[in-house]
Amino acid sequence: MLRIIDRYLLRELAQGFLAATVVLLLITVGGTVADLLATIARGRIPPDLLFSLVGLRTIDGLTVLLPLAIFLGVLLAFGRLYRDSEMAVFSASGLGLFGLMRPLLLLAIPAMILLGLLSMWIAPASVRLAQHLLDEASRSLIVAGLEPGRFVLLPGRDGVIFVGEMSSDGVQFKRMFVESERKDKDDNTTHIDILTADHGNLYHDADGVGRYLALKNGYRVEGRIGEDNFRLMQFQRNDLKLPDNETDENADGAKRMVPTWQLLSSDDPVQHAEFHWRLAAPISALVLTMLALPLARSSPRQPRYARLIIAILAWLVYASLMGLARSWISQGKLPNSVGFWWLYVGTIGVAALLIWRGMRLPRPRAARKVGA
Repeated sequence: MLRIIDRYLLRELAQGFLAATVVLLLITVGGTVADLLATIARGRIPPDLLFSLVGLRTIDGLTVLLPLAIFLGVLLAFGRLYRDSEMAVFSASGLGLFGLMRPLLLLAIPAMILLGLLSMWIAPASVRLAQHLLDEASRSLIVAGLEPGRFVLLPGRDGVIFVGEMSSDGVQFKRMFVESERKDKDDNTTHIDILTADHGNLYHDADGVGRYLALKNGYRVEGRIGEDNFRLMQFQRNDLKLPDNETDENADGAKRMVPTWQLLSSDDPVQHAEFHWRLAAPISALVLTMLALPLARSSPRQPRYARLIIAILAWLVYASLMGLARSWISQGKLPNSVGFWWLYVGTIGVAALLIWRGMRLPRPRAARKVGA
């Protein structure tokens, strides 16, 4: 059974952790929604996928967000206890600095287990599902913002496009009109192309990335605006390229979608770096918790957020070193066996040094001699 003091400290830590998590989630979700809305406005993602992609990207972002939330939660909780002199009361009652480890571990260990599940299995699965939804959506004309009976801007180009009829799956269409313009840099004139087609369909290239409109049984008119030398052509089929499929940029490329068990059996340094990056999430939760313990120490008269600013700077240095180590491993400059362990050991060593300095008693001052 937990002691009363353990329950009290664990409650304070949990409240600080939840408060930091909520704030960081709001910032993350806000940025994700803004990015997706901009992509939807360009006709690259259908609006129906907004909430699904926000949820899936947020799950992937939790692997970075939760270690920082634990770090800030410990700082906020213990910082308040130091400012309100409650830590002095605990110390006078026989609860030393190492007595705080028990509630800290009660928070950090479940967080490490959760982060391990997220980073190793759940987050890669969410990235794969998000990309699958994007790939399926890109096979429909609806993703380009086309709607039967409306003129809309041509995706990725200057011009307009009109569709008279469209199948329910957004692949087949009838009565299409396409008008596009482009500037000629040589003589500063505007070249115009007008395409009409009786029917057609959307298809993908062999690589599964390029998207094309197959226009069938139509006409093409091209020329320069202001001149009378327009050319009329009739065609049985004319293919028009659409912008490439939207890719999940927040997933950091295809390596974020690789299952963890494939990373373990791979000889590719890039996948080795990805494995260490996933492993860093649960381990960082413990390392940052240990670092937050001495950084939260403050005096009652110290400014409220003075230590918090120092702690954020420490986290920025820690995150930058992780990114540097990831780059070194992917380039083969750092052995796979070393990984991020040098950073973990160094950070814990700094935390131990700060704890030791905080526990030392100050040297007594020499008495001043009073003149006769």
